[in-house]
Amino acid sequence: MKATLTLARVGMNMEEATIVKWHKRPGDPFKAGEPLYEIETEKVNQEITAASDGTLVEIYVREGEIANVGRPVCAVEV
Repeated sequence: MKATLTLARVGMNMEEATIVKWHKRPGDPFKAGEPLYEIETEKVNQEITAASDGTLVEIYVREGEIANVGRPVCAVEV
């Protein structure tokens, strides 16, 4: 089943974040708990991990781009 992952709020006042690095590329499989990408906010850098096993299908926000909370960042197959 294909799903879209959105940028989640990781801090109470977080409104946006920069995608610093993608740890997976389209077509790469991942396991639950593995880092998918890293974000940078005003206060912290944080890795965002997979909630379940799957495959990265498509990246919507490239490295260096800013995304608002709730914006779709990628598509996965779970």
